[in-house]
Amino acid sequence: MHSIRQTCGLAGFPKREESIHDAFGAGHSSTSISAGLGMAVGRDLLGKKNHVIAVIGDGAMTAGMAYEAMNNAGYLDTNLIIILNDNEQVSLPTATVDGPAPPVGALSKALTKLHSSREFRQLREAAKGLTNQIGGQTHEIAAKFDWYVRGLMGGSGASLFEELGLYYIGPVNGHNVEDLVYVLNEIKSMPAPGPVLIHVITEKGKGYAPAEIAPDKMHGVVKFDPKSGKQMKGKSETLSYTQYFAESLIAEAEQDDKIVGIHAAMGGGTGLNLFQKRFPDRCFDVGIAEQHAVTFAAGLACEGLKPFCAIYSSFLQRGFDQVAHDVDLQKLPVRFAIDRAGLVGADGPTHCGAFDVTFMSCLPNMVVMAPSNETELMHMVATAAAIDDRPSCFRYPRGNGIGSILPSDNKGKPLEIGKGRVLREGSRVAILGYGTIVQSCLKAAELLQMLGISATVADARFCKPIDGDLLRQLAQEHEILITAEEGSIGGFGTHVSHFLGLNGLLEGKLKWRPMILPDRYIDHGSQNDQIEEAGLTSKHIAATALSLLGQYREGIHRLNL
Repeated sequence: MHSIRQTCGLAGFPKREESIHDAFGAGHSSTSISAGLGMAVGRDLLGKKNHVIAVIGDGAMTAGMAYEAMNNAGYLDTNLIIILNDNEQVSLPTATVDGPAPPVGALSKALTKLHSSREFRQLREAAKGLTNQIGGQTHEIAAKFDWYVRGLMGGSGASLFEELGLYYIGPVNGHNVEDLVYVLNEIKSMPAPGPVLIHVITEKGKGYAPAEIAPDKMHGVVKFDPKSGKQMKGKSETLSYTQYFAESLIAEAEQDDKIVGIHAAMGGGTGLNLFQKRFPDRCFDVGIAEQHAVTFAAGLACEGLKPFCAIYSSFLQRGFDQVAHDVDLQKLPVRFAIDRAGLVGADGPTHCGAFDVTFMSCLPNMVVMAPSNETELMHMVATAAAIDDRPSCFRYPRGNGIGSILPSDNKGKPLEIGKGRVLREGSRVAILGYGTIVQSCLKAAELLQMLGISATVADARFCKPIDGDLLRQLAQEHEILITAEEGSIGGFGTHVSHFLGLNGLLEGKLKWRPMILPDRYIDHGSQNDQIEEAGLTSKHIAATALSLLGQYREGIHRLNL
């Protein structure tokens, strides 16, 4: 366990290739019932007799996928045990500025009523006793009484599960092991129980005082002191990109009362908890429901509001159909703030934001941006706010800013759409960066300068619409053109190659090379280790230029010295 979430160590999430006890890989929420049902049906088709248990939290129950799975489970009526772990909390990212936040939604309220209803538990016990005592023809009467008690005293929570075709048991004290074992054994001993949901009540961090006191602080931890629970986080002179985004959005909203924020149970993770503190009536936590978040934002846009939908890159994958069909097709001006773009360190491939440029830039009406630093991020927030005739998005990474000079009052200025900028003038080599990798491009130019090689560095700013004038300039005035991005194949580099090819700019002496994330998943570890493994450091960029110039061996030797 000492290696968990570290380079070459154990993954922080279940991973099938890591252990036979990891039955199904997870990192995104609300998948367990679907996967468990598939396993249960597979078991039946193969004639096996094992039990399948799907564990899901009350936070994960806010996602539509969980209901789709329960609906299908009730219809198929195969034997499946679902354990609902109800601790009245989702995770660290849901925390508000003032502390942890409970899951949102009507079901959460119903569950709270269920596990606080003493009468419901007592009548359920009476119903079970009655069912055991009477039998034969009166069994149906007992079953109906049991159902009536659930619906009448249990409220919408129990009867909802029953209506979906699941047999509801609970609430059960999740910290009473004897009760849990008894319930599970009883269910396992039944010949054909069908799908059963056991509602288990737990307290997050139970038994560990620091976690009980501050459950919102012990969700995903760095190294910490086991006695006190104090986490050993390094201090930085700059804020995170997430915080810069939030401060900038607040500055825009101060002057425009049509701006609203939407997140999917990630107030802390996206920084919108700060926005919610300032504008409580203009910030919406929709639960772990990215698909709903996107179409909800589209509806707000229909009414003339200016929605900013803040979602992690890897989580936005879950709402792509809604982005395409409900937003882009209708040219609705929804603004997507895509956090955790690129490599994310210890969270690993489940949270890696590798694909957003590819799947957002293929949409005909989408404006696609990426800032090179925190100042540019603030300008892009202002740009997105100003774009009111089509959708737009901007991506930014996990991590802190570089200390660039911020605009007054954190209020950015709208950029000219589709225009990049040259940051450093050179002659032989042109390096065109997209996003915060521009900083590595500048360092690569410095390394090349040490070897007597002059390099131009440009900040693309936009992937779509792409800056054709800038591309022509770089292609026609340099021997070599290198594009660099922290994203997958099909992204910025693909758009550059498409433009160069269509405009005949690859038919001369120009040598062009794209530098992207490799076409594989990169395991968890430090972000620096991941960038090294991906081959996207400043030295890698400089080495690519040296190779194209025919000076690789000599140049690399001198760089290493």
